[in-house]
Amino acid sequence: MREHEVPSVDAEMNRFTRTHMTSPMFFPSMGTAPYFKVTVFEREHFQGKCIEFTSECCNIHNCGLDNIRSIRVESGAWVGFEHHDFQGQQFILERGEYPNWEAYSGSLSYHNEYFIRMMIFEKENFLGRSTELCDDYPSLRAMGWATPEVGSMHVQSGAFVCYEYPGYRGQQYIMECEKHSGDYQHWKNWGSHCQTPKVQSIRRIRH
Repeated sequence: MREHEVPSVDAEMNRFTRTHMTSPMFFPSMGTAPYFKVTVFEREHFQGKCIEFTSECCNIHNCGLDNIRSIRVESGAWVGFEHHDFQGQQFILERGEYPNWEAYSGSLSYHNEYFIRMMIFEKENFLGRSTELCDDYPSLRAMGWATPEVGSMHVQSGAFVCYEYPGYRGQQYIMECEKHSGDYQHWKNWGSHCQTPKVQSIRRIRH
């Protein structure tokens, strides 16, 4: 778990798998808030063995959990990862309760607290057509982006979640200004689980 990445969580806070949480998962906190707290449970609806985290964990198996099936975020924003060592698909977890996998694998609500801005580019290495984003966009095509793909990105401030499909669906990629100096020159830099440059909706992350 990292303060701040399917369907079930098992190792770091490492992995979520769709039918059940059985692998490690990571939860890193995002941002600079002074305090982060998340509690994970081995059974749905906050039942069974639980562990509280206030800092990142790269493998939940090392903490004595075989899987994670519900999550309660008390403060901060976190990212759960599909695999240990912060690898694989990512899931944004903001303050609230997630009684089962369906609760944290769907679209999330965000609260605007500060200005966030990024540039997206049509081609790799910041080439081709570009546009600046500073809001939530459930459909890039609807706001005038002509292609379903994005070649590169530069996050100027804050952090965003990019989704493979419109409506905040599909694979999720977290883009932060604090990583790579905000420069993502190639779509393969988006994450180890990224297999395509397809991005069709983008949301800001606030906490």
